[in-house]
Amino acid sequence: MGITRQRLFESDKLQIDFVEARNVAEKCGDIEQQYHNVVVLPLSGVFSKHDAPNRHVIGTPSHAVLIAAYAPYRLGFPGAIGDRALALRFNNTLAPDHLDRPDGKGPAPSGLLPVEAMVLRNLLHARLAGDEVDEFEIEARGIDLVDMSLGAMRPRDSAVRHASEERWRRALERVKEAVAVCPADKWNVEMLARIAGLSPFHFCRVFRRVTGTSIYDYVLRERLVSSLDAILDGKNLTTVALDAGFVSHSHFTARFRRLFGCTPTAIRRHVRTEQLAELSKIVTARRGPAI
Repeated sequence: MGITRQRLFESDKLQIDFVEARNVAEKCGDIEQQYHNVVVLPLSGVFSKHDAPNRHVIGTPSHAVLIAAYAPYRLGFPGAIGDRALALRFNNTLAPDHLDRPDGKGPAPSGLLPVEAMVLRNLLHARLAGDEVDEFEIEARGIDLVDMSLGAMRPRDSAVRHASEERWRRALERVKEAVAVCPADKWNVEMLARIAGLSPFHFCRVFRRVTGTSIYDYVLRERLVSSLDAILDGKNLTTVALDAGFVSHSHFTARFRRLFGCTPTAIRRHVRTEQLAELSKIVTARRGPAI
């Protein structure tokens, strides 16, 4: 597979790599293993992590995926579109207790990122790409990002305990994969329920129970988060909006503001003027219902 890795930052507690997969195939690659825990945070694209037959999780810009130390896994790339991601490698002093699954079963940990974590991820990448890097800021914010990512992976009250719930989880990963490959498509409940192999009503109920959000809000979130990279790259916002599946610049901006608490232009301006602390306050204050 065409995977490249670039070390962006390293300290005794944290390493941050930029990983890019291009010219990849859908089928899984060779078995791999890491010697430290790694949180993978996609910036764009989609990948799948398989740790057993019929057991996998999907990584998109809305998610954090954990690669546990010494646990074998294989990577695949649905739709062969590849991905770009930050990989945060951390030592055991940062690992919470819930990473050690008592039963050793179930899908590899993953979680739906909070809004502030998604923005921090992209801003951290922008900082590391700049000419001047404040190592203290990078380490402190990187550790914050690890903590937020791992917090998103904690099992919910309705954690998978029964065979039926395990089947639901696998079905929803198929839906996440389909949305991640083509987030801008004109999805509807019937189409996504068919992918899950559930009735529309049952699908909507199960999706909210397992993920904590509605299927509509999830698809909208995927579209918006997939645009963050393009916004920070300075691309024309009308083009970004249409590419993300929105009918107009104004519709895109309104939805973006409701999710992130500020406009795409504001995020771009804050990055350019180095006002990261102020932007962090704005985004962190935007809690509660996402869309």
